[in-house]
Amino acid sequence: MSNENRFFVPFLRVVTAAGFVAILYAVGGLNSANLDLRFVGLLGMALLLSSRIVIPLPKLSAQISVSDTFVFLILLLYGGSAAIIAAAIEGFFSSLRFNRKPQTVLFNAGCSALSILVTSGVMTFCFGDFVSLPKNPFSAVFIIAVSTMALVHYASNSGIVAIGTALKTSQPIWQTWRTHYLWSSLTYFVGASAAAVISALVAHIGISAFVITLPIIGIVFLTYQTYLKNVENAAAQADQAEKHVKELSHYIAEQERIREQFSQVEKLSALGELASGVAHDFNNTLAGILGRAQLLLRTDDPEKIQRGLDIIIRTAQDGAKTVKRIQDFARQRRDHDFELFSIDQILSDATEITRPRWKNCAEVANVHISVDLEIDSNAMVMGDDSELREVLVNMLFNALDAMPEGGKLILSTQIVDQSVVVKIKDTGIGMYPEVRSKVFDPFFTTKGKAGLGLGLAVSFGIIARHGGTIDVDSEFGHGTEFRITLPLASLATDALPAPKPQFTQSSVSLVRLPEKPQTKILVVDDEDFVRELLQDILESEDCEVFVAENGSMALEIFQTIKFDGVFTDVGMPGMSGWELAQAIRNLNQNIPIAVITGWGEAVGSTEQKAAGVDWVVAKPFSADRIVELVNEIKQQAKGSESLAVVAA
Repeated sequence: MSNENRFFVPFLRVVTAAGFVAILYAVGGLNSANLDLRFVGLLGMALLLSSRIVIPLPKLSAQISVSDTFVFLILLLYGGSAAIIAAAIEGFFSSLRFNRKPQTVLFNAGCSALSILVTSGVMTFCFGDFVSLPKNPFSAVFIIAVSTMALVHYASNSGIVAIGTALKTSQPIWQTWRTHYLWSSLTYFVGASAAAVISALVAHIGISAFVITLPIIGIVFLTYQTYLKNVENAAAQADQAEKHVKELSHYIAEQERIREQFSQVEKLSALGELASGVAHDFNNTLAGILGRAQLLLRTDDPEKIQRGLDIIIRTAQDGAKTVKRIQDFARQRRDHDFELFSIDQILSDATEITRPRWKNCAEVANVHISVDLEIDSNAMVMGDDSELREVLVNMLFNALDAMPEGGKLILSTQIVDQSVVVKIKDTGIGMYPEVRSKVFDPFFTTKGKAGLGLGLAVSFGIIARHGGTIDVDSEFGHGTEFRITLPLASLATDALPAPKPQFTQSSVSLVRLPEKPQTKILVVDDEDFVRELLQDILESEDCEVFVAENGSMALEIFQTIKFDGVFTDVGMPGMSGWELAQAIRNLNQNIPIAVITGWGEAVGSTEQKAAGVDWVVAKPFSADRIVELVNEIKQQAKGSESLAVVAA
């Protein structure tokens, strides 16, 4: 082998030479007069069985012969010289069965002879003439002698072979012996025990005992076979277990790699969702600023200019507040002291940050979610406002995930003793008791691959760091309520009342402009400044404008007044712009319909065609584009008795 130690071959030669010396020593000290047919029979059986009963060593091209029973028996009956010769002969012929290399065969023969020489020497040193010991088999000396014989032969033989194997495989000697040869001790002690019984019977009964002992030899034979099967099974199980460990390690590494990749995908997905919502809000903001500025260029009226500039300033300030909320939410500061802030304002901020999800995205998907804010506690708490905002945003997203078919979300703050209680209650699918008990456990998630199970676990730690608690009540099919309790710092009695917007499907107000004998336009949008902008642009083109806040009220107006055109938003509470366009198309097949949307290029032609929409205008839009649409409507109105334009 390429990894053989350079001392491997010299070691084989040294052991072979030492074994040859041991054989010469045995031949010189052998008393041939004591050898009889019984000796020949024992040697013959040793050679016969050694070729049939062997134990392969796992992962090594080596085997252990069980013929040591007969070598031990020869040692006890005929002394050390006869046993050395028998061991050498048995080692030589048993090696030929699994290896034909002369170097290996001679090494095994020399190892066996050398091991029996050491065993015989120790037995003589400790017990003197140990051949006479079987005559008194029940004595303590005999039992100790048999145990010593097995132990010394096992230690010397397995030690020599282990050194050779370690040198061959370039592995530590102790590790090699412990792994491959420690368990083989049973063969030596079973063989020594069987040899002790047989030698005692022969000493008391004579040569006929040899025949009597054949059943004992058969039992030993079957014992070795059973042991061999157990060893083979154990080795196979060990190999299988090692294979499973490798597969499990590979699986764990693969799962860790996938988890890291998914974590990055999740971050990108969250960033994309945030960017989409921010883009929609800013398209609305820019539409108000751009359209209003273009409208101001068309007038010299100081009053209208002042009013338009005020609207531009207010719209820009709202956009700046949105940017600030996003910056506060994204800020990850952990090293500054707690500060005093309004819990009502934090809840209001979290609602606004998640607004693109519960309003715009939901309405585009024709899912209706109403959000009620009941925040009039004026409570002030000490803490990190960005951390608590992060907690509330996460809980709002979880609540929205629990309402895939729509529902109601109630957010409230309430003073209880010296604490403020923040409640997030949804009418979603709820949780089973076993799920509710684990919601704060790290890596526990009910979202499958869509979640990592860290949101609520992190939130729990943040609230605990603020000296508060989180409780949850939930019943499957009946919604969920989270309660966050925080220590109260003070009441903001001097502060302005906290904002209390109601994001429910409110009734739609109808603003009737002074009647004009010209083109009638219906404008539908839930954003005040967009409605006002479109109204001013259309009025500047001598149009009579009616406005509505949602689709339901727009349909009521449309059924009572004959319109030449309609402008409608897409994302509105209750009824989306697409649904409104379809409903109007059912009432009037010829009316032109235009959709103005903050989703821009995200609107597909399939949706436009299905709703029967003539134009799709992306926000921010220009006043010139609206004027172009009005002119087209007027052109169609000249050749038609009734034309309608829906702006979305």
